[in-house]
Amino acid sequence: MTISYMLGQSLVLTLLGIGVVFAFIIVMIACLTLVHRIVHSLKLDAEAAAETPAASVPAAASAGTAHIAAIAAAVRAKQG
Repeated sequence: MTISYMLGQSLVLTLLGIGVVFAFIIVMIACLTLVHRIVHSLKLDAEAAAETPAASVPAAASAGTAHIAAIAAAVRAKQG
């Protein structure tokens, strides 16, 4: 086996591996798109979409505020 032969084989294997990964990603995207369309057409996401923004926004805002307050308190404690 020569070096050029081994480099050629490694190039082929590399391209084959990249091709398999891209093919899997394309199939996965197609499956997720299909599931999204099925869920959307059956209106299974209508309840979740109606409840999620109203319920989660205040909780997320208060959680973010609590994190900021905790970080500020830790910085003040470290400085003083």
